[in-house]
Amino acid sequence: MAAEQSAEQFRGQARLPGFAAPRRYDLRLAPDLAACAFAGSVAVDLHVAAPTRFLVLNAAELDVAPGGVGFAPAGSGQVLQPVEVTNVPEDEILIICFNEVLPLGEGTLTIEFQGTLNDKMHGFYRSVYELNGEKKNMAVTQFEPADARRCFPCWDEPAFKAVFKITLEVPSETVALSNMPVTEEKVNGPTKTVYFQESPIMSTYLVAVIVGIFDYVEDFTTDGTRVRVYTQVGKSAQGKFALEVALKTLVLFKEYFAVPYPLPKMDMIAIPDFASGAMENYGLVTYRETALLFDEKHSAAANKQRVAVVVAHELAHQWFGNLVTMEWWTHLWLNEGFATWVSYLAADQFFPEWNVWTQFLEESTTGFKLDALAGSHPIEVDINHVDEIDEIFDAISYRKGASVIRMLQSYLGAEVFQKSLAAYIKRFAYSNAKTEDLWAALEEGSGEPVRTLMHSWTKQQGYPVVSVKLKDGKLQLEQTQFLSSGSTGVGQWVVPITLCCCSYSHQEKFLFHGKQEDFDLSGLMECQNKENFWIKLNVNQTSFYRVSYDEELASRLRYAIETNKLSAADRYGTLPISSLKCFGLYPLQLLLHCYCLTGVLDDTYALCMAGKQKLVSLLHLIAAYKDETEYTVLAQVITISLNIAEMMAVAAPEELGNLKKFLIDFLEPFAQKLGWDAKSGEGHLNALLRGTLLTALAELGHEATINEAVRRFNVFLEDRETPLLPPDVRKAAYVALMQTVNKSNKTGYESLLKIYRETDLSQEKVRVLGSLASCPDPVVVREALDFILSPEVRNQDAIFLLRGVCSGAHEVAWQWLKENWDYILGAYSGTLLTYFVNITVSPLATDEKGDEAEEFFKSRTKASIARTVKQSIERVRINAQWVKSIKAEADLGNVIRAHAHKQ
Repeated sequence: MAAEQSAEQFRGQARLPGFAAPRRYDLRLAPDLAACAFAGSVAVDLHVAAPTRFLVLNAAELDVAPGGVGFAPAGSGQVLQPVEVTNVPEDEILIICFNEVLPLGEGTLTIEFQGTLNDKMHGFYRSVYELNGEKKNMAVTQFEPADARRCFPCWDEPAFKAVFKITLEVPSETVALSNMPVTEEKVNGPTKTVYFQESPIMSTYLVAVIVGIFDYVEDFTTDGTRVRVYTQVGKSAQGKFALEVALKTLVLFKEYFAVPYPLPKMDMIAIPDFASGAMENYGLVTYRETALLFDEKHSAAANKQRVAVVVAHELAHQWFGNLVTMEWWTHLWLNEGFATWVSYLAADQFFPEWNVWTQFLEESTTGFKLDALAGSHPIEVDINHVDEIDEIFDAISYRKGASVIRMLQSYLGAEVFQKSLAAYIKRFAYSNAKTEDLWAALEEGSGEPVRTLMHSWTKQQGYPVVSVKLKDGKLQLEQTQFLSSGSTGVGQWVVPITLCCCSYSHQEKFLFHGKQEDFDLSGLMECQNKENFWIKLNVNQTSFYRVSYDEELASRLRYAIETNKLSAADRYGTLPISSLKCFGLYPLQLLLHCYCLTGVLDDTYALCMAGKQKLVSLLHLIAAYKDETEYTVLAQVITISLNIAEMMAVAAPEELGNLKKFLIDFLEPFAQKLGWDAKSGEGHLNALLRGTLLTALAELGHEATINEAVRRFNVFLEDRETPLLPPDVRKAAYVALMQTVNKSNKTGYESLLKIYRETDLSQEKVRVLGSLASCPDPVVVREALDFILSPEVRNQDAIFLLRGVCSGAHEVAWQWLKENWDYILGAYSGTLLTYFVNITVSPLATDEKGDEAEEFFKSRTKASIARTVKQSIERVRINAQWVKSIKAEADLGNVIRAHAHKQ
């Protein structure tokens, strides 16, 4: 009953009460760019659905004067004044209490407020840029997941969709942008009032406002939608590539979703200070400069690919997220997992030579790594407080989410999946949906039991390893959960099995429900009778599980491997058996090697960490890839090789020199083949591989690579336009240069700082930051870490320097984090704060450091990083366990020396 309501009942709740809901916001904002403040007013048309004396909505870090609040019931001709307006900072809510029960039906709530343009990169904040050598502030919004409340009082939950009429009062020389086109501007001396067209219905987290001075490039889609890329003045040419991608993407997604892009314009803008990669605000997408701008002379191939994929990702959200919106953050993965998957679909359509679906395996690998922790979480995770939301913007929601979408699409078939998806979009357009709604649409369109299949993948954490053997014409399968700790999990999944037999023209698919099951393969008997019979599960590596073959099936794969019968993705996921036999690894020993999702190398690496496989087996396997030609495979070989070197530095430092020699000898022929300079007509993947190879050789201390890098760098330092150091190899040269630096000779370090300070290209700054802490001298590493906290480094870019800390300095970084924690906790928030914890703590590799981290965070953690702290400490325990396992390998030293000195 309304008479029994009290303000206390609204405190500490996960969600806002549902007795009133917004229909329309008339929002006016007046940012003061010089004073870093803003004033505003909002008139919210409400529908009061149940008797109440209270209105409860979200507000945070806003000054709301009780005298500026009123409620006008529709048609009453009166304005009700509240008897009390209570701000509850811990719950980020505003409780407005009236003396009488509000009339049911429509009414308008008006609120006047003031706030600060903060420097935290969320809410309504300021970003600093330069114009004609003078530093200026721009005003920017970043509202996802729950920061619209820091700009204006609102019902700041995805399900409370409404239309928005936005008006801005801004300096007359600035450009004012919002979700919709400008309808009118009125100049009044030094200020102007900008009126925007009313938006379609949307959630508060998608509202956007930006004020500053910008250049732009523009074009129109074939159906007349205006597309612009806004940049800082003088950088508009760097927006041309993103513009080209956007034009094609809007047309592609219009066809794929069978629904036109809903808005009259699409603006994309590069923001100098931006916490995430990009944000899909309806009609006004915001990006980091590194994710939107591409400089033909000074951006690398990797930068180009990132721009294309990120633009496609954000534009996919205009349908999947904006037009159809998740009901609550539990279903975040619907937004992010799908947009990640479909961004690869777009990139493959526009740039087939990039082979992005093979590169997609790296997305799956990242999801695997997190989901193999006991501290992982289901794709659908309960959110009970706003502080918990930021932490689920992680590899589970994005990478695992994308992987299970791809798995489902592969199982149902591309055409059925696309048509069902289009039906889902039409059914839930301009409203909200839950995961179950998507499953219902796909089940209806396909006739397959999608709900049953997918519930096991989204409602429980983890993933299975499927062991397989063939007996009497039947395929015998068994599934177990994989955990990096080596423990046995209890999870069980409905696994969509796809398999091919002897060729890709002989394929079967079925669902594996139980712990152990047999499947009749009589339909493939003709294939089984062939002399060179082989069978491959998880065709083209499209599913999120690992596969282990028995001795017989593993041996039968030999023909397919040796005669190159498998696709690139399946070659990536299949063990080169014949190569390993020369190292004494026979089929029985290969049982666990033959998993097939993110590639056997990554699987074997995971098994080593879990104590299920010896490191010597992994080293033999690396050696077997000496003739590999696929970029994605070699990139994974390099990543794992460098990780092994990190662990060896702790477990067996006396063998580290020989290990590095083995790895250098393995990598050097690839680097010699590619060289430092691009060849005429060379492909995109060669450009990616060149930089990856040379950077790895530099990190391993390869003298010839370091000397050549320093020679080229010295020319570049004097002439930034020299062809001797193109963008694809600059990071390698910078890392190589830092190998020559120590506390007594910091010339190379100072030269990199000079480049950092002189360039205005964000991608160049990031390359430098990612190299500064790669020096083997801990004193220099500490100086580089201190540089993070200087005003010269934008908060968003700190993670690049942290990620570049050399393998021997992780404890230096940990000590630095502890000493600066109070400052970091105050200066950083959201996902940036979780990165500090994850990147710094996770590489530690002793139980003592694990205990130290637990003790440190016991009194210093908070809800927004609690999950990340737990996961990071679990990784330390896993590393420590692996170190002990490596120390126990009696033959490890002999094997490493044999590889290192092999003629």
